[in-house]
Order: sequence, then structure tokens, then C-alpha cells
Amino acid sequence: MNKIIIDCDVGVDDALALILAFHSPELEVMAVTGVNGNVPLDRVFVNIQKVLSLIQPAAKPFIAKGADRPLRGESPYAHSVHGQDGLGGAYIDQKEKEEWWKAYEGHAANLIPEMARRYPDEITLVAVGPLTNLALALHKDPTGMKNIKEIISMGGAVRSQGNITPYAEFNIFSDPLAARLVFESGLPVTLVPLDVTHQVFLTPLIMKERISLLENPFYRFLMEATGYDRNHQQFHRKDLIYLHDPLAVGAVIDPNLLRKEKLALQVETQEGEQYGRTREVERGPEIKVCLEVDAKRFVGLFLSRLG
Repeated sequence: MNKIIIDCDVGVDDALALILAFHSPELEVMAVTGVNGNVPLDRVFVNIQKVLSLIQPAAKPFIAKGADRPLRGESPYAHSVHGQDGLGGAYIDQKEKEEWWKAYEGHAANLIPEMARRYPDEITLVAVGPLTNLALALHKDPTGMKNIKEIISMGGAVRSQGNITPYAEFNIFSDPLAARLVFESGLPVTLVPLDVTHQVFLTPLIMKERISLLENPFYRFLMEATGYDRNHQQFHRKDLIYLHDPLAVGAVIDPNLLRKEKLALQVETQEGEQYGRTREVERGPEIKVCLEVDAKRFVGLFLSRLG
């Protein structure tokens, strides 16, 4: 069983990634840390608790707040994609007062290396938001961070177009300096960029045939959060729902789902039209980059674990 920490900025696909992780017997989720990203940090932290209340994990993870702003610059936020609440307006019943987590009083940048020291070379850090918490942890406790087994980061657009600018992907664009520090840290990093996450998605047909007739809280959450309309068999304002963050979790569940190459990457940190771009360069620290995925197998895995 793989021990993991999920560092997230809970929007819709982060929530789906959490559900996939907690529903996968291959994984033991030790902690969930929040970072400013899709929505402001306070909303991220509320959403972590909401999603854990939906999941009700038998083994309660630690939760911790992290960075409330990027290392430099302003936060773009993604309310237009995830809604003002970050969860697409999906309702999660929190009438039961039980807390399905263990609150960590300190900063996420302290918790991450602390847990890595406790479980040396056992913890995979799945980062599905901006990499601010990781950069801060590297600054605060570089020795502790060396105990991380691997970092799986959903972010970047290496050989494909960006999704916030023509060049940049949202997570990297939100804090390019943090991404650069993490990629150049020497830690084992695997990048799950738009090149592969745009290959895994839900369509209205999949929702109609695989989801809409099933009744459980997770399928209901998926339909509400993605804005799927059963009557018209379509998503609200979208044609497809990309499974960006769940694929990063899938990379831990079954690494063979993805084909990787070692590439030297440079993150553009200078203001301008290419700000936040993840560019291949001839020389530099190399990280593993996922470029192809068995999309059908992953989507099947994702849907089977929702139930």
C-alpha cells in the first residue's frame, strides 16, 4: 500500500481526485493539505472538510492549511470553472458533527516534511494545485523533504497548449516560481501535464450510460459538481469534463497507465506572454514527464472506484 499526501486547492477535479484516492485500496492517504489556487485558501480548507465529510474515511487523515498566496504575484483563481464555492455548487450534507479528519495546528509546509521524516522513502506527495506549499517546505526543511519518495505533480503544458494562456497551465501559472524551485530541487518529480490529462475526460454519453441512473452520494456529487443535466443529457456550459487531478492519483495507483519520458524543463518566471510556460530545454535538471495514457483503462478505473 502506497502512503500518500494530497496537496490540493479543492475545486471540482481535486474533489474527484480525493474520492478516487480514498476509494483505492492501493493507497493510504496520510494527510490532505490545502493551498491557495482554484479558490482562496479559506474556501479550499472548507472544501477539504466538506469532501472528507462526503467520503467519511475509516482512517482519518491529518489536514493542514498551507500558503494563502503565491510566492510572488497575484492569484488568478478559477471561479469561472469551479464556481464561487469551488465545488460547482454541489450540496454536501454536513449535519453530522463528526469530524472525518485530524486537524494539524501548524502550516502544511511543516506537516509535509514532518511526515516524510516519520516515514522515510515511503510517502508519495500528490500535488494537484500550485506548488507553493512544496516550495515553502523545501525552504523550511530541505533535509526532511529529501525523505519524500516521489512527487507527482499535476501541472504544465509541455507539448500542448495551455489552459489559462496559450502557453501556460493554471497550476504552474498560479505560482511559476514555486514550480521552478520544485522542478530544480533534485527530488524525484513526475509531471502529469495537460498533454495527458486532456486525453482523459467524461462525456455526456458516459454520464448517461454509466452515471445518471446510479444512486449513491458520490455519483450525485459528480453530477452536481460538473453541472450534468439528466434531462438534456449535457453539461452546463461545457462539452467535456477533464479528469486532470484524478489522473495524478491514477499515476500512483497504477504507474503503468502512463508512458513517461525524462525531460529537462524550465518554467518561465518572467512577466510577459509566456509567463508560467513549462518549456523543454536542452540542458537542466530532468524530471519524468507523462506524455501518453491508456485513457480507456483509466476512465474505467475512475468510474469503478466512485461506487
